[in-house]
Order: sequence, then C-alpha cells, then structure tokens
Amino acid sequence: MRFAVFALVLPLAGCPHGETPKPSGPDPTVDEVVSRIAKARDELRSFKGEAVMEYWLGNDRFKGDVLAMGEVGAKVRIAALSPAGGSTIAEMVCDGAQFTSVNYQQNCVLTGPCNEQSIATFFGIELTPDDFLHLALGTPPVVDQPHGTVGWDAGNGLRKVELEGAGGKQTIRIDDRDHRWDVIETEQVGANGVPRWTVKNGSFEDAADAQGGKHRVPGKSHFTTPNRQKADLTVEWNKRQVNVPIDPAAFKLTVPAGLPTCGQAPAKK
Repeated sequence: MRFAVFALVLPLAGCPHGETPKPSGPDPTVDEVVSRIAKARDELRSFKGEAVMEYWLGNDRFKGDVLAMGEVGAKVRIAALSPAGGSTIAEMVCDGAQFTSVNYQQNCVLTGPCNEQSIATFFGIELTPDDFLHLALGTPPVVDQPHGTVGWDAGNGLRKVELEGAGGKQTIRIDDRDHRWDVIETEQVGANGVPRWTVKNGSFEDAADAQGGKHRVPGKSHFTTPNRQKADLTVEWNKRQVNVPIDPAAFKLTVPAGLPTCGQAPAKK
C-alpha cells in the first residue's frame, strides 16, 4: 500500500494575498548562485542522522525509521528499521568503491560498484552516493559549465534560476530572505529532455558541526527520479549532525554466509 507523501511547507508558497513583491536591489548573477551552492557543498563533507523515510524496497512500500550516515567520496551507510520493533530489515553500504546491500526480510544480498544503481537498489531512486549525500543536505549538484538566467518567482516568493550546461538543464528555486540561501526546489533534466531527478525541500533548520559551526539544512525532503514508476523517497529528519568524523570501518558490512543474490532463486543443495 502506498503511503501519502507528506506535504512540504514552502516559504510563502501559495500566498493567498497575491504575488510577493520582488526584493529591492539587483538579482544575483548566475555565477554568484553557482559559487554560493559550490561553497555550501564544499563546507559539508559528512553527516550522521536518524529520519523517518517512506520509500520502495523492491516491490514493497515502507515507512519507518532509518539510520543514515555519509561522507564525500561515495561513502554511505543506511539501515532501515522495522516498524514492528526496531530490528534492521535492510542495510546498504558504499565504501567508496563497492556497495553491499542486504535484505534481511528476504535473506538475500546484492553487491557491485558504487554508482547510481547503489542507491537505486535500496530506495528505488537513481542517485550517485555523493549526490544522495548533498541532496539530503540541501546542497544540490549543478550542471557542468552552467549559464542561464536568474529571475523572480512572485507566486512563491523565491529566486528562480534557470541553467543550461554540458549534458542538460536545471531549474533551482531559492529562498534568500533574511540572508538565507535555502534551495527549496531543484530539477535536473538530461540533454534528451528526460528529468534525472527532482528534489523539494522544506522546514530548514541549523545543523551543528563538530567544530561548533552551523549549516542550514532541510528538515524534510522529497526526491523523485523517472527510472521507474515507483521512484520516490520522502525524508523527515529527527536528528542530524554534519561534518562529523566517521570511522572508515563504519562503511564495511559483514554479510551473513550463504545468502543468495536478491532476485535469484537460492541454489539447490
């Protein structure tokens, strides 16, 4: 059964009093927007957190607690907990080169290189491990060699950035009120016109890092990709720390002996 996707509360979205006036002063340039996002990405290198996620695992829809951590360099670890009691029902690890995913409900395992399919095997959305990390932190990747325009979305009170670059196009909507720089929504479209992914963020908050600094990150996110009909993930964070040191051993997963490959019948004895 598919659960309803939670509604993201976007700042000033759907204002019943009409359009939001454009702020005074010049629009930021495309170079300023790209540089600001790149700076935020460079400042966020790792995270640990707990969240309620709603996602597809194989052909089953789940909603429950998930433990997650990630580090730049294609390092991710995710553990989905059972709604019935907190035991781990599935786990996935990318160690920078290889991934391992174990489905404890079906007693099977998947392995392979860390790439877009690594995240897709677990959540059904095709994102590279580093893109998954940064999209979860509100610092999206930007198309290569970008050029375009920056305008004003009066209906939602947001800056609207339209980019085109090597390999595709991208639209970004940003809340820059009160010295913020919250990426509320972004979509990348390939050169073939097919969307690669869309992310909507809401409920931004400050997350502390290990050095005492604070970084604006979304409290809620909704990811979609067009790789298949059931390709979406919703996330509501309960707890999160950024730029925390993570033991490399945390990105290693010991697989129970004798597990068959997921999707294949176990070998006959």
